[in-house]
Amino acid sequence: MSWCALDVRSPAAERDAVAAWLVGRTGQAVEERDDGTLISVVASAGAADRLLDELRAAFGQRVAAAARAIPDIDWRLHWRDGLVPRRLGRLLIAPSWSPVPDGDAIVLRIDPETAFGTAEHGSTRGALRLLDQLLAPATRVLDLGSGSGILSIAAVQLGAASAIGLDLDPEVEPIARANAERNGVAERVRFLTGDALLLTPLLGPVDLVLSNILRAQNELLLPMVRAVLAPGGCAIFAGMETGEQAVFRAALSRDGFSLIAETLDEGWWAVAVATGTN
Repeated sequence: MSWCALDVRSPAAERDAVAAWLVGRTGQAVEERDDGTLISVVASAGAADRLLDELRAAFGQRVAAAARAIPDIDWRLHWRDGLVPRRLGRLLIAPSWSPVPDGDAIVLRIDPETAFGTAEHGSTRGALRLLDQLLAPATRVLDLGSGSGILSIAAVQLGAASAIGLDLDPEVEPIARANAERNGVAERVRFLTGDALLLTPLLGPVDLVLSNILRAQNELLLPMVRAVLAPGGCAIFAGMETGEQAVFRAALSRDGFSLIAETLDEGWWAVAVATGTN
């Protein structure tokens, strides 16, 4: 199939109407460039010519449009091009299809899927950096909102004795298990489906809690996290935007946690804490 792109320019006041018309006629999303040009795609040169005629009939000389051929690309695979191995401390996060350089890095293979959690997101990178800094050998880990399993898998690769991943969404459990198998750590990682508010108190004691979820959920979990931590343990919270720091810092203080490390990554804040009694 030879795809064609349509480059469409119109007065700013009509741009939204033209974009809506293009979406309605093609069933494809429309890209708006910085200069105001609208880009739409159609499946053939003939379809492009017909669409140009209809566009001119609908909007007259108020729009300027032209078609251009798009090089044949297997779009099912093209999206992979921007995904490359990413080094985070001792870890090298890489998609399954990507070669990795020789070196001393611990390689974690993870692919973008329906389960949240890859090194392409700032909240996950922040949690991984703090995990790499703070994880002690033979640690018992509890990963709340485990998604793809990336944090649980990274923990045991970095030296944790075991990890339990817990997520409310039943669809992510088989994905996380497959990722653990792919990385050769399935015997040390267990994934469960359930509500963290109900199950967290039953899964301790643990030495480290990971929670890469939304700020409001993290805040609700603070009492359970405190209760499940063994003496000397710590917790890493991520999934919060930088503007939420003040609110979450106040909640941490209120529940008896003290800050021990933090990191920022593209607008996302991750923080490591310990209890005041540890």
